[in-house]
Amino acid sequence: MAAPPVSKAAALTAWVPAMLAGVVSAAVLFAVAELAAAFFGPAASPFGSVGAAVVELSPPWLTEFAISTFATADKLVLFISMGIGATILAAGIGVLTLRNWAAGALVVAALGVGMVVCVLTRAGAVPADAIPTALGTAVGLFCLRWLIRLLPGPAAPAGGKEADAAAAVQEADPGRRTFLATAGLMAGAAVIVGIAAGAVSAARNGARQVREALGLPAPARPAKPLPEGVQAPVDGAIPFVTPNAQFYRIDTALIVPSVDPADWKLRVHGLVEEDFSIDFQDLLEADLVESYTTLTCVSNEVGGGLAGNARWLGYPLRELLARAQPLPEADMVLSTSIDGFTASTPLAVLTDARNALLAIGMNGEPLPLEHGFPVRMVVPGLYGYVSATKWVVDLEVTRFADKTAYWTSRGWSDHGPIKTASRIDVPRAGANVAAGRTDFAGTAWAQHRGISKVQVQMDDGDWADAELAAEASVDTWRQWYLVREDVSAGQHTLRVRAWDGDGKLQTETRAPPAPDGASGWHSIEFTAD
Repeated sequence: MAAPPVSKAAALTAWVPAMLAGVVSAAVLFAVAELAAAFFGPAASPFGSVGAAVVELSPPWLTEFAISTFATADKLVLFISMGIGATILAAGIGVLTLRNWAAGALVVAALGVGMVVCVLTRAGAVPADAIPTALGTAVGLFCLRWLIRLLPGPAAPAGGKEADAAAAVQEADPGRRTFLATAGLMAGAAVIVGIAAGAVSAARNGARQVREALGLPAPARPAKPLPEGVQAPVDGAIPFVTPNAQFYRIDTALIVPSVDPADWKLRVHGLVEEDFSIDFQDLLEADLVESYTTLTCVSNEVGGGLAGNARWLGYPLRELLARAQPLPEADMVLSTSIDGFTASTPLAVLTDARNALLAIGMNGEPLPLEHGFPVRMVVPGLYGYVSATKWVVDLEVTRFADKTAYWTSRGWSDHGPIKTASRIDVPRAGANVAAGRTDFAGTAWAQHRGISKVQVQMDDGDWADAELAAEASVDTWRQWYLVREDVSAGQHTLRVRAWDGDGKLQTETRAPPAPDGASGWHSIEFTAD
């Protein structure tokens, strides 16, 4: 005789624990894989590798939306989104496995293969890096099978009598308790293993330990002392030198590369007379120079905070390239990070008189890991996506006609000169200030051209010249400030515009960051009481 049909309520009662089984098994899978990955190379992390693949395959508009919306929190948002997506997928696999074990197991195996592919296609991956993902997949599949077998059947058939239903529920309770206890233990174990994975990874991070013990050599040419008055004398004005912990970070590395300086090498090759490589000790023994340089991300919106100013220590790239002797037909240097990111920089910019550096120090200490330790590029006058390669390991002298870089292959401009920009920092947008005497302040930049003039306008009135703070160099931003004694009560609009060192006014035309940087005059609204 055929079994009676299962009611929707009974099916749902069975599906919920199946979803839990899928989610707990996925947690075990990733926890085991990440712990094992801590003993392998940086590419071995399945979660990080899948995230890198997501970034790689995302359309440019989505990447730009993430950066413009979430700024330096974009990676955190991506990880949270991946976690939510993995949870939903795992819950669905749990239900599928309950209905058909073979189908569910096949999906898990296919996803494991997909993660292995993501791992093995990361820069620097070796075949052994697939072991943690394979191990995690096997353990996760075992846990899923175990939990699914513990699941009780439906509580009662449709149309059953109340007494029969009550008896079925009572009979299922011990099995349900066993399932919940086992799932709870597995979930707790996943949490413990995940914490252990983080601890082991941190303990094995030799780059962090080496960085903390590393002493930087004195520069052969120190940076010029900052002139008095570079800081705007207004409460709330940003620091002229951005502390390392507050410096913006935008890059494609979801997991910060861990590079031991003892293993670091930079290869210089391509359209040159001499191919050669240097190591970190070569840089430490070279004649290093210091300079203050402001960096800006091309994704910075008008008035945005993706800009920072620091004192960098490094070796001049023009001297490095002079040793290589580029051939006459070369016009570009393709720099490559250890994680596979590439940037295309005009050769002329790296060989002129500006302080384009192969940097090892930032604000008097070794580069922070997230800012490129042990070595990165710093190039005044260009947006970071075509110049500021972190964890750099390769410089290929080539031609724009022959090679494209990570972002230029996605439709962004290949030269990336920084546009003149100005920003209001005081007051903040939407702030309430006291009527009468009010201080205004902000920042303007046009790296390698400098800032010669800033004007401020309130409520469509006349433009007023702002006071300019002292200029450290044309490669740094410049602060401005203005005092108004007659700010009336009510809501006001404030605008700012700047002229570069060549006397050219920044454009009023609004443009988004893509494909070559945002433009337009920054404005805010504030209220005076």
